[in-house]
Amino acid sequence: MTTSAFRFCDDLGPKTILHVYQPVIGLRAIVVVDNVAAGPAIGGVRMAPDVSLEECFRLARAMTFKNASAGLPHGGAKSVIFGDPTMHIKAKEELIRAYAQAIMPITDYIPGPDMGTNEAAMAWIKDEGGQCAGLPKEVGGIPLDEIGATAYGVVASADIAREHVNMSLDGARIAVQGFGAVGKHAARFFAEKGSVLVAAADSSGTIYDARGIDVAALIAYKDNGGRIRDYELGEQLSPEAVVGVDCDILVPAARPDVIRADNQATVKARLIVPGANIGVTEEAEAMLHKRGVLCVPDFIANAGGVICAAVEYGGGTQGQVFPIIDEKVRGNTAETLERMKSGGILPREAAVAMARERVGAAMRYQRFNSRGGLKKPGVDFVMRAVS
Repeated sequence: MTTSAFRFCDDLGPKTILHVYQPVIGLRAIVVVDNVAAGPAIGGVRMAPDVSLEECFRLARAMTFKNASAGLPHGGAKSVIFGDPTMHIKAKEELIRAYAQAIMPITDYIPGPDMGTNEAAMAWIKDEGGQCAGLPKEVGGIPLDEIGATAYGVVASADIAREHVNMSLDGARIAVQGFGAVGKHAARFFAEKGSVLVAAADSSGTIYDARGIDVAALIAYKDNGGRIRDYELGEQLSPEAVVGVDCDILVPAARPDVIRADNQATVKARLIVPGANIGVTEEAEAMLHKRGVLCVPDFIANAGGVICAAVEYGGGTQGQVFPIIDEKVRGNTAETLERMKSGGILPREAAVAMARERVGAAMRYQRFNSRGGLKKPGVDFVMRAVS
């Protein structure tokens, strides 16, 4: 184990870190199981060429807080696979299947779809004998990306948070950074509330139209493989420009650290409701709060996907998903913002305190290990090369 891995250790975790390397097929992956006090950890499988151990750990910790805040019987985890998610489908399947075989020894981790993976990837993992959530409906799953589970929670969170900035969703101008599995459904659900999509971005560019963008038309265009920079309606901007467009609500729904200290001053939105984990740095959140921009913590706003995964894993039905997401996300958003208001603290401070209380309560029930000490996270590291 490398010394650098220890810098992530604290009183909550991580419990396990697994490095996977299969040079024959080019598989490089990392799994971080952060905390399992409440139950086996659920966390997505992310595929991107530039992922890292630090990103994986930060995402796993976000899942610990997300699952605890949502009151799920699950801990938090995450895994990252180094690779281009747009690679040929056969090559991608080979990587995912090899990854599934490599993580078999980790019995307290339940993978789910994430950026760069989908329900089909989970079906490949299951076919290799692994456990997972977010399966296609054809194999008994609840397709969380297809139904927009994460996005549904984002809009539910926004509907509570808007009260704190004296805003109505009807007529609110929405900008979505990352018009993919989460972003496109967020735009759709916001439109159903009467909101107006004025900007949308993917990795190729940003489209902006103050008069409003036809959400259904843009979704159809993207579903057919189109890139934002080639969309012919509206003003074309750079991918990063979406952060600073004139809007009321900004939804970061793609990569980490999109809003940072060096660009937060360009944000014109009054409310930020993240559809992606760690999309806003903590430093930027504090700066935004100071100038009156309310940023709902990521693990509070975007818990809909993992709630859906937990319902599926627990044997629930698709018809149960949206009511449960609505109840949990609205309740946690309201509690977080009430703690913020009454304590005079940042939204993230309030949310982390709430999540830590819930994780800590679960950890009190953990058993003692064979050496007579408490079986705590942060001591069971697995660093393994698979040849």
